[in-house]
Amino acid sequence: MRHDYILALSCPDRTGIVYRVSGLLFGQGCNILDAQQFGDEETGRFFLRVHFDLPAPEAYPALIERFGHLAAEFGMDWQVHDARRRARLLVLVSKQGHCLNDLLFRAHSGQLNVDIAAVVSNHPDFAALSASYGVPFHHLPVDNGNRPRQEQAILDLVERERVDLVVLARYMQILSPRMCEALAGRAINIHHSFLPSFKGAQPYHQAHARGVKIIGATAHYVTPDLDEGPIIEQDVARVDHAMTPRDLIRVGSDIESQVLARAVRRHVEHRILLNGHKTVVFR
Repeated sequence: MRHDYILALSCPDRTGIVYRVSGLLFGQGCNILDAQQFGDEETGRFFLRVHFDLPAPEAYPALIERFGHLAAEFGMDWQVHDARRRARLLVLVSKQGHCLNDLLFRAHSGQLNVDIAAVVSNHPDFAALSASYGVPFHHLPVDNGNRPRQEQAILDLVERERVDLVVLARYMQILSPRMCEALAGRAINIHHSFLPSFKGAQPYHQAHARGVKIIGATAHYVTPDLDEGPIIEQDVARVDHAMTPRDLIRVGSDIESQVLARAVRRHVEHRILLNGHKTVVFR
């Protein structure tokens, strides 16, 4: 049985990083299956993702101890992940279910190596959809009076279900700064790419009224700065004058679903490293 892991790191760029990392892995009997690297001249930081095979699980503690010494020498931010472990997701949704439906199908069909631990919504609309996939559904209504309690119930669910990633699949609520901080680096949002234009209700109708020629979607990490977190994935599609607002919504929904799924995949495969307010996303 294979015992493969993923090492992801960033540090100040200097000579010898790849040599020392690969040498340490070789010394521990590891076999490198895949490696990707990037040096950012602007920030002076180096980014590395290494997928490697460990000869036996009992060798893991020694590897981590030795790598800790190397990381301290180079000032590395680093993590080692079990490549075989299925990430656990909590999906938040409101009244637009296209992204939720897509994620449920991809998880159920094995296209995403994840388990959806639960679905949370401020509306009851998708209880039956969640149940059809055997996923627990939690209806947690929210208003200005109960928002702190509702958000704490979500955080309690994250802890109880050992959730690795929270996915805002068209969850039309603004998370509080406290909630954003609690989920820092492990919450992804999806929205249309018209922002900062066409804010508020019916953005596709607004875009149609202005005669836009391109629509798209953006997936990013959630931060207290609304819709301005580090971008993970984006895509666009061309539209034309003959398309109705309904056509734009249909095309936009498809793009949103695909972009969110790709962002989730990149995250659970540990391909994303933060580079200031940007991301390095290894393919």
